[in-house]
Amino acid sequence: MMLGIDFGTSNSAVAVVGDDGRLHSIPLDHGSPSMPTALFFSNETGQIFYGTAAMHAYLSGTDGRLMRSIKSLLGSSLMDEQTLVNGQLTSLFEVVVLFFKELKRRTEQHLGHAVPQAMLGRPVHFVDEDLGRDDLAQTTLGRAALAAGFEQVQFQLEPIAAAFDFERRVTRETTVLVVDIGGGTSDFTVVRVGPDRHAHADRASDLLATTGVHIGGTDFDRALHLRHVMPLLGLGHVGPSGREVPSSVFFNLSTWHLIQHTYGRKAVAHTASLRADYTDRGMHTRLMHVLEEHLGHQLLAATETAKIHCSQHASDAGIDLSGIEAGLGVPVSPEGMHDVLHTLLDSVVACARECVQAANVDRIDTIYLTGGSSALAPLQAALAQAFPGTAMESGDRFGSVAAGLAYGGSVAFASSKTTATAAGQGASQAAGRKTANA
Repeated sequence: MMLGIDFGTSNSAVAVVGDDGRLHSIPLDHGSPSMPTALFFSNETGQIFYGTAAMHAYLSGTDGRLMRSIKSLLGSSLMDEQTLVNGQLTSLFEVVVLFFKELKRRTEQHLGHAVPQAMLGRPVHFVDEDLGRDDLAQTTLGRAALAAGFEQVQFQLEPIAAAFDFERRVTRETTVLVVDIGGGTSDFTVVRVGPDRHAHADRASDLLATTGVHIGGTDFDRALHLRHVMPLLGLGHVGPSGREVPSSVFFNLSTWHLIQHTYGRKAVAHTASLRADYTDRGMHTRLMHVLEEHLGHQLLAATETAKIHCSQHASDAGIDLSGIEAGLGVPVSPEGMHDVLHTLLDSVVACARECVQAANVDRIDTIYLTGGSSALAPLQAALAQAFPGTAMESGDRFGSVAAGLAYGGSVAFASSKTTATAAGQGASQAAGRKTANA
């Protein structure tokens, strides 16, 4: 048995194909088959919270440190940097190991037995246009899984895994463009799927093209946050000298995995020193309140919530900023959201077009959407415009990749057993021939 593990930038999921051949999604987080990729280290009790509990602990005001979007740091030198957690220096690599240990523990607790093998998903590109860092990211992820207690780890591209999940529902041979929009990356693959193909261990001839770009849901959050929220704290504000307030703190506050850096003693002191750069000192007071009260994640979560509401309901939504100042908020409209995101979405759709062109096929039968950010209405509209007349289907946004990894893992596991059996039989036959010749 081999687990399929989708370690995502924003959310993670685990699935397995049982001995009965059926897919089993693991209820990781209070019955949910997916959990936020988040850890919270409580300064009050020393306890570590994971997933939804981590977000609740942070948003409830518990004193401690939230870590989210840690996948975004794979392939960077930051992985080996030491950071202070509960009074102890801990590397970010060790934080990833802790999360994998928790995934493994919850899975094995649910199944009632150990599962030492895992099929891990990976994006097409962890890092755009840097093969060295991309290889390092996969190696680091594999090392973390092994350090968490897995004995064997294999990898599969996330959009290919999603295609394997989609394949289980088709009744005829289909050429599909898989669109996997996660928290940190957008990945695409054109693949032939069909009911007679999914049992094959070697699918190389079915994979027609794969592309990816390092843009995802967290980038959408950041763009919206920079446009709508950060100006209230001073982004773009022109001070008495006629120059804009330095912007690095605003970009850090708008990036999930960098927010914590704004709370350090030196960072806070530097931001405090910017007061003279403000004409409107009230903006600076708001900014300092956010840093001193550690409200960065809360504000970015409010922007994310407004984005989701605006997309799902095609109506205006408000970003609640009352944590900064009573009654403070910013409206976001569907039109305004499209205006902010269109450049990013154009890059995502261009990558999808490149994938189809590289596949060199006459037509795409279906576009299969998966990943947490695939439900974004402006994205779906842009894809529909780019591929007119092509059917569009949505899978389990948070579970399709894990399911496909589990299916792929089950085939790989069965193939390895067959290979081992054949090797054993060959050795026995050779030994028999040697005995007969003696």
